[in-house]
Amino acid sequence: MEELRTEAKTAVRLETWDALRDAGAARFPGVKGRIPNFVGAERAAERLATLPEWAAARVVKANPDSPQWPVRTRGVAEGKRLFMAVPRLAGDAPFLLLEEDRLHVAPRTATSIKGSAVHATPTPLDTVDRIDLIVCGTVAVDPDGRRVGKGGGFSDLEFGLLTEVGLVDEHTVIATTVHPTQVLEGPLPETEHDFRVDLIVTPEEVIRTPAPKRPAGILRNHLTLEKIEEIPPLRRLLAERDATA
Repeated sequence: MEELRTEAKTAVRLETWDALRDAGAARFPGVKGRIPNFVGAERAAERLATLPEWAAARVVKANPDSPQWPVRTRGVAEGKRLFMAVPRLAGDAPFLLLEEDRLHVAPRTATSIKGSAVHATPTPLDTVDRIDLIVCGTVAVDPDGRRVGKGGGFSDLEFGLLTEVGLVDEHTVIATTVHPTQVLEGPLPETEHDFRVDLIVTPEEVIRTPAPKRPAGILRNHLTLEKIEEIPPLRRLLAERDATA
């Protein structure tokens, strides 16, 4: 069954990447194999910023991909504490903190993929703040909030880690910004460890989804030993869970 879901997700990704290209909506650096950058990403960020959930959010966790760069820039410029994950959650400080009053460059420079590696503050899991709003990258999403990412599984791992330590809970809002072509009728394939989004924001509209499905934390039986070993905070968390079991 899991293999069939994986194949179905792969088909959704390929279909969506092709549809973005055919619609002339794909932007640098391309779409295949990525969270796709799309025409109108700036307008989607502007629309997200008009929502009460954005206004209420003091702490935001955002993905590092190109289409959400305008969201990250706006968040830092508006004085929010912005966390990004280190690629592949590598190292003992798997998150990066960006705050305007700590920066010596413009928010747009600091919040780029390369800029964040230079200007952000590396942050261990145990010093991350409680997250008010998650902005995640998406390849495809349906109106019920099911999403398909690019296939690495790291968004789900970040969500699971932050949930395990109480930094994400039922009050944390989850949003994604996408091109209309990425909103599919569904239902999209999903697994037990997938989370759903509350808000789908395109350049033209906001879709509020039903109450989302949210895993309660890390699902160990969905992880390989290799994956656990390559992510230090995950390895420590599971070891602590075993010690108290």
